[in-house]
Amino acid sequence: MGTLTSGADLLFTILLHVGAAASVSAWLVRSAFFRKVLFTEVRDSDQKVNLMLFITPALAMGVLLRIVGHDSYSFADLMLEGSFVLGLLGGRVVGPLGGSIISLPAFFHHEWLSMPVAATAGLVGGLIRQTVPTTEDIWKLGPFSFLNLPKWLVGVVRRTKVSWEMVPLGACVALELGRQALGHATKQQWLFYLNVGQSWALGLVVLSTVMAIAVPMKIWNNTRIEMNLEQHQQLLLKARMDALSAQINPHFLFNTLNTVSSLIRYDPDMARGVVVKLSKILRRLLRKHETFVPLQDELDFIDDYLDIEVARFGRDNLQIHKEIEGHTLEAFVPSMLLQPIVENSLKHGLSGKLEGGEITIRTATRDGRLVIEVEDNGVGIPEDRMEQVFGDGIGISNVHERLRVLYGGDFRMDISSREGEGTRIHIDIPELIPTISQASAVTPSASE
Repeated sequence: MGTLTSGADLLFTILLHVGAAASVSAWLVRSAFFRKVLFTEVRDSDQKVNLMLFITPALAMGVLLRIVGHDSYSFADLMLEGSFVLGLLGGRVVGPLGGSIISLPAFFHHEWLSMPVAATAGLVGGLIRQTVPTTEDIWKLGPFSFLNLPKWLVGVVRRTKVSWEMVPLGACVALELGRQALGHATKQQWLFYLNVGQSWALGLVVLSTVMAIAVPMKIWNNTRIEMNLEQHQQLLLKARMDALSAQINPHFLFNTLNTVSSLIRYDPDMARGVVVKLSKILRRLLRKHETFVPLQDELDFIDDYLDIEVARFGRDNLQIHKEIEGHTLEAFVPSMLLQPIVENSLKHGLSGKLEGGEITIRTATRDGRLVIEVEDNGVGIPEDRMEQVFGDGIGISNVHERLRVLYGGDFRMDISSREGEGTRIHIDIPELIPTISQASAVTPSASE
């Protein structure tokens, strides 16, 4: 038990406590391997073990330092905070197991309640991770999340959207108060806690516990955001190269030029139009792209692409329909969003149809969201392959991954298909209508 009798000692200790948490988290995130594990939200068993191996030794050393220093280094003990964070990041198995490892020095020092308390904190963190709708809600926890408490209370009264960041915040407070109550109840050296005795001082201790959890989460979330941006740039480059190779390969050029050669004999004007549209496609793909472009630009690019395909297959064999709400044309969407989807419809959906192929593109806004649908009446996707579409189809999986990187969990991309009748791809994203200078802003999911 660490007893603090003066306000100055208390302030000094809790400042060092939060500083120690920030230092450990900043030191860990310097490792590229740790950043990779941190960035991976769905971790396998090996990655969970690696997560524990990175975090537990440093925190166990802090507990040992406090014991060796006879509570002179009480600020270094991050057992409760570290166990809770391990649960938030690793789940309900990693949390209790990692907490038990961190508490080993205290347990061997005859602080018999240290291991149950640490394991409980880890379990609580793991249960919160399992309960929240998306793991992105966990990363919203920050040093100033408590300032959103009034807004959260108003939301509870009005029964509006739940603010899930309040759940880990409330758990931090409850765990520290529980440790304080348990420490006072035993009246023995079975559990380390800061004994302050006064209510205002207890409030500062609880605040330091919250900060010692929120600050590392904020530091690591900033790192995740930076990695998201870097990955997005790589994915965007890959999308451009995929589109380039899919369209400007010898097979595509041969078909297009062969179409032009045939059209020159009986329809020179259409042949000229195909050449113009092909040059526009080449120019668009080879020039520098913004991260976001107006939907109008994306549709113009699709028009050029589809006009060439219509010239190749004939208007009787391929028909394009558009149901576009006018005000959606100003909304910004990720660059090269539609082309891989439309190409997938042509290549896999309509290539098997001898005639009557149709593609319908729809856009609309609903409750501040932009809804985009691409539907074809092609051969459809067999039911046994539906679950593999996002993993197998290069174009579709690339679009899905880019949306995940850009919007986090704030998007939907659904595929519905009936074999022999066609396929519909439904995308739901936030409606963004920024200025032109904001169009290159990198990601709307970079939440605080």
